Amino acid sequence: MQFKNVKLIYLREMRDQLRDRRTLFLIAVLPLLLYPLLGTSFFQLTQFLQKVEARVLVVGSRQLRSAEWLPPLIEDDRFAQPLFDQAEWHEKIEVLTPRDFPDLADDLRKGKDLPTDGKQEPISADEAAFDAAAKELLDSGRVEAILVFPNGFEERLVEVRRALVERTAAAGTSFPSPIILYNSPDDKSQVTQLRVLQVLQRWRGEVTEQNLNASNVPVEATTPFELFPRDVAQAQQRQAAVWSKVLPFFVFIWALTGAFYPAVDLCAGEKERGTLETLLTSPALRREIVWGKLLTVMTFSVVTAILNLGSLGLTGKFVIDNLSKTGAFNAIDALSLPPLPSLLWLAVALIPISALFSALCLACAAFARSTKEGQYYLMPIMLVTMPLMMLPMSPGVELNLGNSFVPVTGMVLLLRSVIEGQYAEALRFVVPVLAVTFICCMLAIRWAEEQFNRESVLFRESERLELGRWLVHLVRDRQATPSFAQASLCVALILIVQFFVSLSAAAPDEFTFAFLAKMLIVSQLACVFAPAILMTIMLTREPARTLLLQRTPRWGHLFGVVALALALHPVVVRAAEYIGSLYPIPEATVHAAQQIEGALNSVPDMWIVPGWLIALALMALLPAVCEELAFRGFVLSGFRHVGHKWWAIVLSAVAFGFVHTFLHQKISATMMGVIIGYVAVQTESIWPCILLHTVHNSLQLSVHKAAQIATANPESPLAFLLSGEDPLIYRWPTVALCAAIAASILWNLHGVRHSRTAEEQLEEARQQQGRRSGVPA
Repeated sequence: MQFKNVKLIYLREMRDQLRDRRTLFLIAVLPLLLYPLLGTSFFQLTQFLQKVEARVLVVGSRQLRSAEWLPPLIEDDRFAQPLFDQAEWHEKIEVLTPRDFPDLADDLRKGKDLPTDGKQEPISADEAAFDAAAKELLDSGRVEAILVFPNGFEERLVEVRRALVERTAAAGTSFPSPIILYNSPDDKSQVTQLRVLQVLQRWRGEVTEQNLNASNVPVEATTPFELFPRDVAQAQQRQAAVWSKVLPFFVFIWALTGAFYPAVDLCAGEKERGTLETLLTSPALRREIVWGKLLTVMTFSVVTAILNLGSLGLTGKFVIDNLSKTGAFNAIDALSLPPLPSLLWLAVALIPISALFSALCLACAAFARSTKEGQYYLMPIMLVTMPLMMLPMSPGVELNLGNSFVPVTGMVLLLRSVIEGQYAEALRFVVPVLAVTFICCMLAIRWAEEQFNRESVLFRESERLELGRWLVHLVRDRQATPSFAQASLCVALILIVQFFVSLSAAAPDEFTFAFLAKMLIVSQLACVFAPAILMTIMLTREPARTLLLQRTPRWGHLFGVVALALALHPVVVRAAEYIGSLYPIPEATVHAAQQIEGALNSVPDMWIVPGWLIALALMALLPAVCEELAFRGFVLSGFRHVGHKWWAIVLSAVAFGFVHTFLHQKISATMMGVIIGYVAVQTESIWPCILLHTVHNSLQLSVHKAAQIATANPESPLAFLLSGEDPLIYRWPTVALCAAIAASILWNLHGVRHSRTAEEQLEEARQQQGRRSGVPA
């Protein structure tokens, strides 16, 4: 690859993009105008809200006037001013009485007889008339809330006061409480209800204080001590904690959106304009074209994020300063602009993140037939990246070795630590975070290069979807094996069916083997096996080829996968322990595993079939058959149309991991899925995969049971291998030896000549041509 060609393509694409007024407005002008306009709109909205006034109808207020000792609740058609937290609300809430509504006065006065002791009593005619009148007032907007003091409220207050003064017990237990009626869909009514509730709570406190004073009980007796939490963090540290949660999320979102639209214009847009063919016929290699376009998209991604950050920061600072002057915020609590080191670290992190997002967007844009179709791909990219960016904002998610291996999430957590000034903590995990980000960047760039190397992708014609013809085409023009889209749809259907089955399955009071067997059969047959088999029959022309059933397995392959499963067992167990140290196992997962183990220990014998054999059939054989036919059959056959066998193997392994329940199962299943997928591609038969899967699952169950027997019988031969805290079979020398044996078995499979798809043959021919001549393929 020549950097000179990359530079020429980069300058060409930058010049074309800078000539596009729409791109310039979206990338440069819009960020500078958007946030000041939002700030102006916020101030206008604030002024509008300050003019809002509310009306509250009070029913039964006459009961509060005869007791002179009661603190004032209503004064001059307003609630008493000392009862408000903010003085301006005293003038904004107007108090009305039933006489202000002569058309409904008689019905509204009946509210004093409402039952308010929480009992469900039959509704009388008076209560129904009151409910109808109150609903009419609230729905019409004539009042925002109705406060009802039921009959007997004053008498009960007097009785409680007399009991306190005379040191006697108050008669009865029920107490008629005030009712606040409001209309929850109306935001104004809901806010008014909250204000009235605060007024009543403060008034109740004053009533309590009057009663205590009358009974010669100090008010301090109700609160023998006060709580004074004190934050030892400095103001700069508190502000850094806020910025560390906000800045990385918004900056990465801006980087993603800033990369997407230029990528669509550079790929799908050039298809529509007819300029892509001219670029492909130039002396530049396809890789050089991709890198030139990638640098262009990265430039716009970084510039978009920086401009948005600067515009939002200045606008936010201006808004908060003005609000602090009006008293909405304390000047001490007002946020200042982020410190300069934080902005520098964000700028540094933008480079790899923009490269990752730019490569993803470039590959999706190259796959699109038109700009309209390319814009649809923003949603899938957002659905994948948004959870990774939002996960660090969850409570308890911290930077550790396990989280540093999660793409995007590790970078966000690293930035959080740096912005908060925890440099020593960030330095410990900077290497794994950067390594994972670099690997993801290179994979994304490689994917983009493969899209540009495929003529069938670059020159796909735009089409209009007609549902009827498309359904007929799926059945009439079926291919021998499923397409990539059909394989992806199969994975989605499996996940959706699993989701609804898990929601509908209620856990019993006692976790028995019968319940476990029913759940296993339903989850495997209905959730995994049925979608794959139905789609194979309906959408493919050669079901046996799709499910890898057309070739009889070799005996050498069968013996080899059994040896492979035996050799992999210690490695898998040690890997599971390491995964558990990276991601601590939740208590719910441990409890579920204990329930499953208890159910398996109580498997009954059925006729002449022993219980342990039934357990192996359900836990080992059934998942092996269903999952292999689905993921190494239908899904892997569809993913092989991507163009390279390793892309298909890895993607099918990731899909295989996703269908498992717990996080640790997902990771272990993904790693095991890569090995089984490789065996499926090399042997071109599903039977070695089923056998490998069955033996692997059987070993997980059998070795655990044998370890229990060995611990109980120290003199048995099994005790030499499996007993003790560090069994011989799981020691690191044994694990290293078993790993070497497994690698040698897989290497022997590497020499097996397997049949390649048309996409794989084209990719192999292109690579050979590039190695021989060095000219673009």
